[in-house]
Amino acid sequence: MITIDRRAPEALHRQIYDAFRTAIVDGGLRSGQRVPSTRVLASELGVSRFPVLNAYAQLLAEGYLESRVGSGTVVSSSLPDQAMPADAAGARFAVVPSGPRPVAQRAPTLPLRSPWFQGFGAFRVGQVAFDHFPHSVWLNLTTRRCRMMDDRAAIYGDQLGSKALRETIAMYLRTARSLRCEADQIMIVSGSQQALSVTARVLFDPGNRVWMEEPGYSLAREVFLQAGCHVIPVPVDEDGLDVATGIARCRKARAAFVTPSHQFPLGATMSASRRLQLLDWSASAGSWIIEDDYDSEYRYESLPIASLQGLDVNSRVLYVGTFSKVVFPSLRLGYVVIPPDLVDRFIATRRSNDLGPATFLQEVLADFIGGGHFARHIRRMRVLYRERRSVLVECIQKELGSVVEVLGDEAGMHVVVTLPKWSHDVEIARRAATQGLMIWPLSFSYMGTPSRQGFILGFGGTSTTEIPPAVRRLRKLITGK
Repeated sequence: MITIDRRAPEALHRQIYDAFRTAIVDGGLRSGQRVPSTRVLASELGVSRFPVLNAYAQLLAEGYLESRVGSGTVVSSSLPDQAMPADAAGARFAVVPSGPRPVAQRAPTLPLRSPWFQGFGAFRVGQVAFDHFPHSVWLNLTTRRCRMMDDRAAIYGDQLGSKALRETIAMYLRTARSLRCEADQIMIVSGSQQALSVTARVLFDPGNRVWMEEPGYSLAREVFLQAGCHVIPVPVDEDGLDVATGIARCRKARAAFVTPSHQFPLGATMSASRRLQLLDWSASAGSWIIEDDYDSEYRYESLPIASLQGLDVNSRVLYVGTFSKVVFPSLRLGYVVIPPDLVDRFIATRRSNDLGPATFLQEVLADFIGGGHFARHIRRMRVLYRERRSVLVECIQKELGSVVEVLGDEAGMHVVVTLPKWSHDVEIARRAATQGLMIWPLSFSYMGTPSRQGFILGFGGTSTTEIPPAVRRLRKLITGK
């Protein structure tokens, strides 16, 4: 954790002080954690005790360290305001110059150990109807691929991914999603989260500004913040991202992240006029658009909406897709469609990270799609999820119709229910988890102060027989009746 550079202009005690302070502020050292004695640390660093004593004295005086009888020196249990322990990472604040005046930016981190993220239960977001997956078909294709393995299967594959899968995806995207793409523009990744991570590494430098839907997909926001970007929250309405507000807040943003086919979480579809406004802004500002098309296959009141990328004539849109919702999440396969002039940069970035994805399951998936099983599975799931969605909406209206509002029920695998302003969705969600309801608090999707309280209810993995009693349990949690 601590290194000494004798050629640096900073004094030795200052280097030691800075290393400890940074570790405490970043959460590398936690409250109550014991630090080495001055004698031991001086010996390990190869310096006299005086620089260490001076550094410790400063840290003690400023309240970063404290002495405890019988325990030596430990990280203070009451840190000064500058310090932020890791368990407070959900309330980070930074100043973002996103308009005529600085705006306080809050970066809530969705707690991965929260109960609604653990185990199975009714309404868990992202849970699919795996019991309706064609297991026997998948098993047969996997077995056949095993028998076909040869020496070539043991070496590194193409860093863009399996050519067979990329060609299959390109054909599917051109016909089903109206994309402009070829197989050589597609990179296979381990899900949309890795697609966003690689994209951020390619496109962004620290300090770049990125538009983000408000409310929006919190895990994408975390990727951009970890890349050092300033995230500009841009409101959404029934037409999707409010492009005019985005331009007013930051015309020269480096990129915009959008979910135009089915806005996450509120479910709006971006109107044609907004799509054209967004593309015009991107072309004039020289900015990029990251289109996350996470569940566009499931639309119940109309045909699937054509992609934003298909309207782009300037190659400014990067299109992210995933098989987590249409096959199963643990497959961990997704893809990003890259503008032609960025392909080499993506390959170089991927090479520095993992040398390319594992190929075996890619070949199985290519067979699954190429054999027509994928299209048949989507058709069956669309009927099943439409039924589950209808039952869920009917039950909510029956049990909670006067209390909540249902949003985003025309597509996808989740709906949003909004609560009265005085409600506390996080508190209710924690109590719901003890009753087998894995409901995601809507407030975590906001970067600033949430304007709505409510829940994101996934229905993909909850059967029609499970939905009514689950909604009744939810009603009791919300109303107490």
